[in-house]
Amino acid sequence: MSDDKLTQFAKKLETLADAMRDTLADPELERRLAGLDRENINEFGYDSFGYSPEYVRRIVPLATLVYRHYFRAKTYGIENLPADGRAMLIANHSGQIPYDGAVIALSALLDAPSPRMIRSMVERWVSTLPFASVFMARCGQVMGTPENCRTLLDQDELLLVFPEGAKGISKTYDKRYQLQRFGHGFMRLALEKKAPIIPVAVIGAEEQAPSFYNWRWLAKQMGAPALPITPFFPWLGPLGLLPMPVQYHLHFGKPLMFEGNANDDEGTIGRMVKRVKNEVRELIHTGLKQRNGVFR
Repeated sequence: MSDDKLTQFAKKLETLADAMRDTLADPELERRLAGLDRENINEFGYDSFGYSPEYVRRIVPLATLVYRHYFRAKTYGIENLPADGRAMLIANHSGQIPYDGAVIALSALLDAPSPRMIRSMVERWVSTLPFASVFMARCGQVMGTPENCRTLLDQDELLLVFPEGAKGISKTYDKRYQLQRFGHGFMRLALEKKAPIIPVAVIGAEEQAPSFYNWRWLAKQMGAPALPITPFFPWLGPLGLLPMPVQYHLHFGKPLMFEGNANDDEGTIGRMVKRVKNEVRELIHTGLKQRNGVFR
């Protein structure tokens, strides 16, 4: 798709979002979105990472329809999200396309007792994608470098981190809900910035686009971390990227606070990471037992 067509498509999406915003005028939603503003928004309407509160206000009403009626998301323990101050959400990652991050972010805006804006950490290759890179930046997502994380934590933001990285999102269906290796970077940052960690389990995303093969060679040629082959992609073209209408269940654990030095050896940091991973795993097991099925 050419850049002109991408621009036209983006404008159509914004027009639709504006129309939905007028149609779905909701005082409660407006109240919840009031906290999107930041002191460091520049004259162009966004911060140094590209986040635009007004852009988010335009698209959230449409995204709310997807959250409430397509994914029919349910939350458990969402009262564990802090009303203010810095914190890191550590979640399992799955689904081939990162709808899981969007659903978690919407849950914090729409269902948390005190609405919060979540800043999600994304892979470096996202910055190379036309349209998508700008869209994600405007929605508050940030390239997951240590420097960016430090800046946001210093601003008392709520960070969403997927420590499995691309390995989590590109799993084949036979490995669903099996946690991949957790990176250690998030723990060093949590120790350095004294940020509480909230484990999160996402149930449902594994089934939204089940992958039976990861075409690594072609992914490498494209500069992507993975290229999952699903029952719908690439056979249906862009339509194959649409997720199935699974029901999302989000389980938020109690905040964990760790003491230690961010420069401790890998073994010490690894033991702390293992505890977080075990907490996420337990939440996954609980979530799988509680749900009645993939689509309800």
